[in-house]
Amino acid sequence: MIAIDNKLISDEVIEEQFVCDLTKCKGGCCEDGDAGAPMEKWELEKLKTYYEVVKPYMTKEGIAEIEKQGLYLYDKEFGWVTPTIDGAICAYGYRDKQGIIKCSIEQAYNDGKLDWKKPLSCHLFPIKTKKSRRDPDIEYVNYEPREDLCKAACSLGKKLKVPVYVFLKDSLIRKYGEEFYEALAATAEHMKNSKED
Repeated sequence: MIAIDNKLISDEVIEEQFVCDLTKCKGGCCEDGDAGAPMEKWELEKLKTYYEVVKPYMTKEGIAEIEKQGLYLYDKEFGWVTPTIDGAICAYGYRDKQGIIKCSIEQAYNDGKLDWKKPLSCHLFPIKTKKSRRDPDIEYVNYEPREDLCKAACSLGKKLKVPVYVFLKDSLIRKYGEEFYEALAATAEHMKNSKED
């Protein structure tokens, strides 16, 4: 376990290797789960603000689901989450010509229509974050790939020798800032050098 400020980061974030292989998994993390994508409270406001901008990128089924359930909903286990279509694909997801699930929020962002890439929980996957129940100031940062779904990503990460924290650099900086990331990278370098000594 690595401690940086009030974050407790599992060693796997530094030691394991991971690179998404969308040609193999087809973006399955956007439809394979117990609920929609977990969202932070400030992200709910982003959805309210940008829904009309995102809507043209969405499927008819996704729009229908939003009209039925709302822009987001509350799940007892996961907190605020995006709605899903029949408990599967995220309402904001769509399949491209190769059958890969893409995010309509991210597509609108890529087209320069908004300043919010997508929910942080999606951008950080397969890292999951969780506040401590005993001390809400402490946050756990864990590496939790899906066993079957992420097999190809784990293999590709090993082949390319890309540590999890390097693959997720942008999302980690987006969540915790540059200083946090620099401290994490320095810790990773120190751990690597210690093993080589």
